[in-house]
Amino acid sequence: MKSSPLAQVKERFNDKAGLVSAVKELAQGDLWIDRVDGDKGLDCVSNKKLLHLHAVLTSVKSEFGGRGGLISAILEAEKRSKDEGYKTRLERMSTPRLVDQLKAARKAAKAAQA
Repeated sequence: MKSSPLAQVKERFNDKAGLVSAVKELAQGDLWIDRVDGDKGLDCVSNKKLLHLHAVLTSVKSEFGGRGGLISAILEAEKRSKDEGYKTRLERMSTPRLVDQLKAARKAAKAAQA
């Protein structure tokens, strides 16, 4: 059985503050669009959402190097690499949403080949 988000946080990061600091370290520069409520910040986000965000940012950083590489992969998967308007639209999306977009594009390309 899968452990609870709180148990995962305690196991991997010791406490929520450790998880928040790990997410903040990953959320620098090209990997992140800052849309967090300034009054509350990441401290008020649930453990489950923070764990998901940490996993997404880590995978994007290791696999694509940043949002630019992720956007390029989406454009290639959808065969729209020359579409500048679409690229601009993708640049406004959040990183987790871009990851979902890439998964959907790869799944559609795989289904089209079959």
